[in-house]
Amino acid sequence: MKTFTVAAAVALLAATANAVPTEGHKGGWKGMDHYRCQNDKDATKCPDSIFKFTSTYHVTATPDQVRNGTTPTGGLAGAVGYYDFGINSDVDLICWNITLVNFRGEYVSPARTATHIHEAARGASGPPRLVFPNPAGNGTVRNSYGCMTGPFTTGVKINGTDPGTGFKVAQIEANPAAFFCDAHSSLAVPGAVRGQLA
Repeated sequence: MKTFTVAAAVALLAATANAVPTEGHKGGWKGMDHYRCQNDKDATKCPDSIFKFTSTYHVTATPDQVRNGTTPTGGLAGAVGYYDFGINSDVDLICWNITLVNFRGEYVSPARTATHIHEAARGASGPPRLVFPNPAGNGTVRNSYGCMTGPFTTGVKINGTDPGTGFKVAQIEANPAAFFCDAHSSLAVPGAVRGQLA
């Protein structure tokens, strides 16, 4: 029994020795590319990874931009949305930080959520391509943030096909003016706020 204990202790010490950190890179962590990437204001200089964005978009969505077809609806008076997107088309990834201010009513949409990126030019309506968790919060400010990668689905069927099927975030980079973001309310079903990506 004592022999087994000594043998087990020797094996444990050997395993621990292998797990001890070794000398790192010259200059420590500050000398590594990932550290420079985290502190570089231009994320496009970062090495290829999910922490690099190939494009970013900052959109202010307002009620006056909401359309039903091509007809202005007025949206939800007093509401505003701030949509920040970071895309890495190398890995089909989109990250978001969406803040709605003065949103009222309940979220409503035939899609899985009521917060989307749709494909359509300014002044026109089009199908949702990406859906995001509805912003949550108490009072006048609601927020949603996160990241997701394809394949994408919206939960809607148009002519039997989900408009998110086969969609790639690179399509946004190729023509950001052909996309808009919005949020739908029970008080403004076609949209409470809307903003074109470019």
